[in-house]
Amino acid sequence: MVTTSSGQGSFLPTSTKQLGATWTPVPWKAVTIDDPFWTPHIQVNREHTLPYIYRLCQETGRIDALRLKWKPGMEPIPHIFWDSDIAKWLEAASYSLATYPDPALEAQVDEVIRLIVAAQQPDGYFNTYFTVVEPEKRWTNLRDWHELYCAGHLIEAAVAHFQATGKRVLLDALCRYADYIDTVFGIAPGKKRGYPGHEEIELALVKLYRVTGEKRYLHLSQYFVDERGRQPHYFDIEARLRGEDRAAFQHKTYEYNQSHLAVREQREVVGHAVRAMYLYSAMADLARELHDQSLFDADQHLWNHLCTTRLYITGGLGPSRHNEGFTADYDLPNETAYAETCAAIGLVFWNHRMLQLDCEARYADVLERALYNCVLSGVSLDGQKFFYENPLASLGTHHRQEWFMCACCPPNIARLLASLGQYIYAVNDKDLVVHLYIQSTAQMTVGGREVTVRQETTYPWDGTITLRLGMDEPSMFGLRLRIPGWCQHARLKVNGDAFDIASHLEQGYVRVERVWQDDEVELELAMPVERMYAHPNVRQDAGCVALQRGPLVYCLEGTDNKAPLHRIVVPGITELASHFEPDLLGVMVVRGKALAEEDTDWTETLYRSRPASLQPGAITAIPYYAWDNRQPGEMRVWLREGGS
Repeated sequence: MVTTSSGQGSFLPTSTKQLGATWTPVPWKAVTIDDPFWTPHIQVNREHTLPYIYRLCQETGRIDALRLKWKPGMEPIPHIFWDSDIAKWLEAASYSLATYPDPALEAQVDEVIRLIVAAQQPDGYFNTYFTVVEPEKRWTNLRDWHELYCAGHLIEAAVAHFQATGKRVLLDALCRYADYIDTVFGIAPGKKRGYPGHEEIELALVKLYRVTGEKRYLHLSQYFVDERGRQPHYFDIEARLRGEDRAAFQHKTYEYNQSHLAVREQREVVGHAVRAMYLYSAMADLARELHDQSLFDADQHLWNHLCTTRLYITGGLGPSRHNEGFTADYDLPNETAYAETCAAIGLVFWNHRMLQLDCEARYADVLERALYNCVLSGVSLDGQKFFYENPLASLGTHHRQEWFMCACCPPNIARLLASLGQYIYAVNDKDLVVHLYIQSTAQMTVGGREVTVRQETTYPWDGTITLRLGMDEPSMFGLRLRIPGWCQHARLKVNGDAFDIASHLEQGYVRVERVWQDDEVELELAMPVERMYAHPNVRQDAGCVALQRGPLVYCLEGTDNKAPLHRIVVPGITELASHFEPDLLGVMVVRGKALAEEDTDWTETLYRSRPASLQPGAITAIPYYAWDNRQPGEMRVWLREGGS
């Protein structure tokens, strides 16, 4: 047994790490998930969410816009970011087809691809809005419009479709588009020194480089990242060319789109949260491909600032609706939290990339926190309603919606769920690492040897994980298993024999090196209900406690708790117990004794000199991701603590 010292996350490093050996994720096509927790979500995503998104894309005119038949006066008018919604659906559908063949879905995908290829312009350009609505404004407002953002999502879709099916039609079309973009932007004479206001294409170009081997795409990504924030500021230049004053910029500061400084000089996460996550993800990609220590250093500083001052306990980020992003350190309001679903998804992307540069458990811990809480809360259990915003408290008026005018979140969560397999395992020449505990079977190569890993678990409901490793002949390598930051006690057995975790712990992973062949490893992670407290500078959570069990953050809903939630007080000595309730959302619930303020003797006055009386009662808490799936009512994550 080991008693860990990492607690819930000791994020601040004394210095930045140096780039060393990198890791390669085991691809989603090589991982078969049959997990009691995740498989139902993936099935709902495949059987309900993907068809639902496709239907809404049809009904709202997104797919018809690809036909380029819009004329002035027609409704609806194609929007500047519609192409990205279709692209994310294509990407999600491609992932799904690779693991669950579906002729009907494949036919829909092929038809959408046919429309995209037919709509591509002779020079390679593709954007439905700027082709038919305002063609004269192509590339005239990179700051506010989404041409490069949409191009990035289309590139990601093309890469996913090629990897899933082997078909090159969409990939070839997007290579032509990337080739054209490369002729428009850069430092050479006659090129625009611009870059996207909404980052995304930077990481997409790295994906395109990896699948094609064409270094021009990698260098174009590098250009977009390196050019960002340099003076004279390109967004000022293009504003003047449009006849606009910089002061007319709605958000006033270029912190909004992370172009206030060159990226290597940035030390604080600022501005629009989704844009920030995509930029930082691209920086990690480039740090890996170019062995660029300065980009890795910047990413480490930014990650540390986020996780020590600006991250919600649910993995949500960005408290402000005004800029869909960040405000000030420790400003984490609950009822008005923005915490966009796409931002939490971006946090998963970024931390997954950081794990490829430095196999340190803190990155997997944050990835897991976002995935199991703020990401999963973004879609209803039936897969057909969505949160754009994910507050940590509600008076009963905040609910998932069937669709949004800006519909970025539904297809974004669909593509993450459809590709979940790629986040579980990674390898390098010497080691195999398990980042996430999800029941699955995976095929991989470690040190030139083919290895099969079978993982069995009911995580996150239970902390017991069994892994069986199989290979044709004995092979020496290291197996790394993450000891999560939330876990205070862990045990490990190898073929039934106890293994000393403490003396083999490296950056939050226990490493077992041996000659492997048909071996069994059993990891037990203690999973009691934990009381969590916010930093004293988080004024909104002063005097409050949150409940967490394993990776899951819990909340109270009005439907399970009689008193108004703000009146409930959880005594510090209350015993909190968990048990599985298949008839209550099919989740592990947490119950315990509590107190509630009474108002029956508070009559004809708003204020008085003595407090309300406290009456004994009980609380029932459910995982945060599952809230708002029953009748409407209050919700609260942070609970008042006190009483006796």
